[in-house]
Amino acid sequence: MKATWPEPEIVTRKGKPVSVILPIKDYEELLERVEDAADVAWLKRARKKPLRYRPLEEYLAERKVK
Repeated sequence: MKATWPEPEIVTRKGKPVSVILPIKDYEELLERVEDAADVAWLKRARKKPLRYRPLEEYLAERKVK
């Protein structure tokens, strides 16, 4: 028999919440949302920086040095 929880279960220690038990599907969705939020934050920071273009030769020369 498979146990299912309609909502997350909160685990307490000395009356204070310390952990949560939730279905793996909900956990994976939560991780996906966190990753998406991090991507959006990075994109916002990147858009504030001025664009800098340089010739292809300069880029290739830099790559050879490293």
